Amino acid sequence: MPLFRSKAEDKVRDAGYDPARLPPGQYLTEKWPVLHAGDVPDVDAATWTLAVSGEVESPLTLSYDELRALPATEVTTDIHCVTRWSRFDADFKGVHWRELAALCHPKPAARFVIAHAEQGFTANVPLAALEGEHALVAYEADGAPLTAEHGGPVRLVIPTKYFWKSAKWLTGIELSSIDKPGFWERYGYHNDADFWQEQRYGF
Repeated sequence: MPLFRSKAEDKVRDAGYDPARLPPGQYLTEKWPVLHAGDVPDVDAATWTLAVSGEVESPLTLSYDELRALPATEVTTDIHCVTRWSRFDADFKGVHWRELAALCHPKPAARFVIAHAEQGFTANVPLAALEGEHALVAYEADGAPLTAEHGGPVRLVIPTKYFWKSAKWLTGIELSSIDKPGFWERYGYHNDADFWQEQRYGF
């Protein structure tokens, strides 16, 4: 076993967790590191909107209050960053995709999601990842509104992928029949981002 893996697993074990929860190449942190490209945008929840578009029968735009008025879901999940930190049992609250799907009515051709965010950022995932049990359009973390540094007022949470797929400062969800590489994928990051397979870079 590589020395890094051995020490990382020892830290997980000492913290009282099952080392099997830690993907390869990762280390456990109790903190939530702040990482992003560019500056933190100043987004006012009072004027923020979320557009759901693309391969849907009924495109829609929701305000922050309208999003929060939808049935809420709370999840506790592990999150894993491509920069190698992992955080266990992170708490998020928001709206599950099924609530939005009931409003926008995805077309049968919809197979992929392109998340649109402030400053032109995009992230792509299969629709199945957004439909996952613990995926959310999140507006709270750890019992409080999302801070700007962590993507507030609203971000995606896609815990089955490296966390760069969980777009901060979310402004739109586009459904597509074809995959469209996002911001980091165009810079060489792996399109699939499976942390169990260490799909960090390349295809």
